[in-house]
Amino acid sequence: MDITKRQKEILFAIIEEYAEMAAPVGSVTLAKLFNVSSATVRAEMAKLEEAGLITHPHTSAGRIPTDAGYRLYVNSLTESQETMTLAESNPTKLLEDKTYERGAHALQIRISSQERADYAIRGAVDSLVELTGNLGLATIGDQLYLAGISHLFMQPEFADTARVQAVAKLLDNLEPWLREAAPGEPLNIFIGQENPIGKTSGVSLIISRFRSPYSDNSYIGVLGPTRQNYGRVMSLVRQAGNTLEEIL
Repeated sequence: MDITKRQKEILFAIIEEYAEMAAPVGSVTLAKLFNVSSATVRAEMAKLEEAGLITHPHTSAGRIPTDAGYRLYVNSLTESQETMTLAESNPTKLLEDKTYERGAHALQIRISSQERADYAIRGAVDSLVELTGNLGLATIGDQLYLAGISHLFMQPEFADTARVQAVAKLLDNLEPWLREAAPGEPLNIFIGQENPIGKTSGVSLIISRFRSPYSDNSYIGVLGPTRQNYGRVMSLVRQAGNTLEEIL
């Protein structure tokens, strides 16, 4: 998508601020981040909105990302191999994030300490729930293990009953879809309407494929609102899959 460098930085800042605050991001906040005038930011935001990358709820003057905006962000994370953020206004890398390092280490220890494959997979899922606040999931043979449903529905996005029902529909159909579709990439990210089922649920599915004693196409991952810290979550899910494959 053809946008300028500054527009991309503003888009990524909106995504990261929205993930943190769960509230639409206004021009005043962004103007402070980039040390420019609010008018300059509003002009750039208008172009991003025209491009379909951000939108504004009718009750707020601030902006939130669209699924297309999130997709551009996630693609950039993957392509650049950055681990936390791409916005030049906030170049902190995930490897420098002590919270992530502690969580990643705890994840590895928890998986390694289990003697049975099913216990290791369940432990990895439970760790992802604790570290991301999302719903965790994994395939164990022909069964889908889920944990952290309450974590997911505590997010402000799911105050709407219709959205909860859409997520429930997605979960009901997720295990057979994974078995039939067998997503081929080591790490797969389905954002919002990209989800093959539950397109209106407003969630992102981040899953890692790994080989296990049960199948060459076993999966572990998380399901959470589209508003989340993609760099951190993607890295944790990738590590969970890699660690399980190495140990199992």
